[in-house]
Amino acid sequence: MFRFIHAADTHIDSPLVGLDAYEGAPVELLRGATRRAFENLVELALEEAVDFVLIAGDLYDGDWRDFSTGLFFTRQMARLREAAIPVYVIAGNHDAASVLTRRLDPPDNVHFFSTRQPETRELEQLPVAIHGRGFPNRQVPENLVPDYPPPRPGRFNIGLLHTSLAGAPGHATYAPCTLADLAAKGYDYWALGHVHQPQVLARAPWVIFPGNLQGRHVRETGARGCQLVRVDEALQVVDAVHRPLDVVRWARLEVDLTGIDAPESALVRVDDALTRALDDADGRLLATRLALAGHTPLHGGLARSLPAWRAQCQARAQITGGDRVWIEDLELATAPVYDLQRLAERDDLTRILLAGLAAAECPTSEPAAGSASGPATEPASGPGTGPTAEAPPEVRDLLGILPAEIRTELEDALTAEQRPALLAEVRALLLESLRHSGGDNGGDSGGEP
Repeated sequence: MFRFIHAADTHIDSPLVGLDAYEGAPVELLRGATRRAFENLVELALEEAVDFVLIAGDLYDGDWRDFSTGLFFTRQMARLREAAIPVYVIAGNHDAASVLTRRLDPPDNVHFFSTRQPETRELEQLPVAIHGRGFPNRQVPENLVPDYPPPRPGRFNIGLLHTSLAGAPGHATYAPCTLADLAAKGYDYWALGHVHQPQVLARAPWVIFPGNLQGRHVRETGARGCQLVRVDEALQVVDAVHRPLDVVRWARLEVDLTGIDAPESALVRVDDALTRALDDADGRLLATRLALAGHTPLHGGLARSLPAWRAQCQARAQITGGDRVWIEDLELATAPVYDLQRLAERDDLTRILLAGLAAAECPTSEPAAGSASGPATEPASGPGTGPTAEAPPEVRDLLGILPAEIRTELEDALTAEQRPALLAEVRALLLESLRHSGGDNGGDSGGEP
């Protein structure tokens, strides 16, 4: 009977993070990625001849640097106006009424919902009622759902809401509510925004985060786009299909180097991983972080010469994919292969150092001399042992004022789960130094690629 698009978190003119710092990065494509993804949204609406479009908050990424951002949006909405496609928008935390200082009047096919209280728009040609409210301020700590109006009888009722629900990793808490709150309202479809990972949370009623249109950093991997929803004559959802619209596809590729002892063989595995990821990207620019993993004799050389390996991997990416692939960073997650008993027998100082490394890895056990080859054990965790609690006051204050996405990344790096990896890097560098200082090859043939 009718179809509509549900999009959110378009973040027009938001910069992509992590690539433009590298020589040769496709800077212009990266800077324009959010605009091109939004143009893809408009193209999809026109091609599918949808009846209306919903945007569930964070249309913009914040206050405009100049009027070009607003003019771009107006131009795209005018294209939908020519096709008689109305657009319904709510403000999210990034484009709250208190955030945007510049304004342009949109075309008359675009309706921005009130930020003061929920309101309802009934469509003239369709039995549809859309209920929504935008954010008046960046911080909205209260549940907005109870104030939404009751469903309109005989209509397909849609709730347009920007919310974190009960909380989502990497996202600050805004307009918190539960699935039970949404179901109790009696609507047929909840068009949510704020969480960037696409997900269908429920089907009775339908509750969907479409995700953002364009991944903006390496934590936003995989396809990004919108939901194309079909509703039948009985006002029941036939299907809700995620349609990719991104122009840059982010991926984190883990390359297993277990048993690999030659740099060229390692680079062949990098080539294979990039080739598979390029196929999955379906012609888009692939922005990837490579994670080299596994127990390998190359580990010491990797730790010593990581910048050279990073450059070599970037060169192989250019050979494999040309302009279609770029490596955002190279992450070292390998483990060394050493004859620790042989090292421990060299002298007392080396034996004591190896015992200390083993104790750092296994703090609850009494390691024997030279037993530093055992697997890392996670430190005990519990109340008061989190990274923020253990950090100095200055660090805690800094974490408290950082944006949610940056704070999450830093806190992740300080968690108990990450400490073994950090210790492994320190351990590898020390063992590599010991091996070279003693003239012992120790089975490690790794060097620069």
